[in-house]
Amino acid sequence: QVQLVESGGGLAQPGGSLRLSCAASGFTFSNSAMSWARQAPGKGLEWVSGVFSDGVNTYYTDSVKGRFTISRDNAKNTVYLQMNSLKPEDTAQYYCVRGYSQDSARERGQGTQVTVSS
Repeated sequence: QVQLVESGGGLAQPGGSLRLSCAASGFTFSNSAMSWARQAPGKGLEWVSGVFSDGVNTYYTDSVKGRFTISRDNAKNTVYLQMNSLKPEDTAQYYCVRGYSQDSARERGQGTQVTVSS
């Protein structure tokens, strides 16, 4: 079965960095677009970034452009989200999702918590 296991979350100070990882199994990862979504307390799910199977075509929601970078390693069946210049408003549960965007989303992982606070 499809498994998506996120790691790398935690507490960061404003301006700090975190790198999220998502280990995927149970499907042909190299053929699948992947994305990251997040959900802040009391808010709906927001798609943050997506990457096509080629690792070249990506997108970012406006609020993270220039700060977050999505990448993937098809040899390791892993997708990453490098988060720099973190802000308190980035605080959320971050989910790895199979699929490029909300419209094509399929399975998602259990999530990893990111908290940005001084």
